[in-house]
Amino acid sequence: MSETQNETQLAQQSIASTLANTAFFNHIRDKLFSGSLKQEQVDGINALILAGVEHGLSVQKHAYVLATAYHETARTMQPVREYGRGAGRKYGTWQTNSVGVQYCPKNGSTAADVYIQTECPHLFYGRGYVQLTWFDNYLYAGKQLGVDLITDPDLALQTDISAKIIVLGMENGWFTGKRLSDYINDHRDDYVNARRIVNGVDKADQIARYARIFETALNAV
Repeated sequence: MSETQNETQLAQQSIASTLANTAFFNHIRDKLFSGSLKQEQVDGINALILAGVEHGLSVQKHAYVLATAYHETARTMQPVREYGRGAGRKYGTWQTNSVGVQYCPKNGSTAADVYIQTECPHLFYGRGYVQLTWFDNYLYAGKQLGVDLITDPDLALQTDISAKIIVLGMENGWFTGKRLSDYINDHRDDYVNARRIVNGVDKADQIARYARIFETALNAV
């Protein structure tokens, strides 16, 4: 094993140890959770860390994934449904054609690419630690994970599956084409612009502050 590989392995072991580490949870409890953590919040954090360890994320990448989940779930650290279940959005509304057939677009770029309500009765509004939307994105994520998110899109609300979606999605650029490594790498930790991985620069500074707190906590192990 090379020196670099050994360092990476040691870092992963250190991150994994946060699952039962008092210093880590004490730090985030005080700094991010107003002095109190519920068991479901702990469980969600553990699921995110496990998924990150499985896919080899660095401390800094872990920190940004945790910060994103913290923001997107309003600090519940549990997968959530999109508010209003996509009402008023194309992916969350059935449309009716001239012969009375209900349909919904599969994606946001090709209007002619649709699915029929009688063949697939689900609307693919946002679900998860990050809001996975559109039929085609559920199809792709499901194939990557080996689960059928088309037959049962609510599987994206299961903690372990949702954790893998946010980790793989941010690491591999599923959401906007931007990846964690574009902003967090051996040369820089740009927590502000890393927001572009999910949603432009919306709340970028705020989420960057969360990431720094999570990074400090992870390094406290």
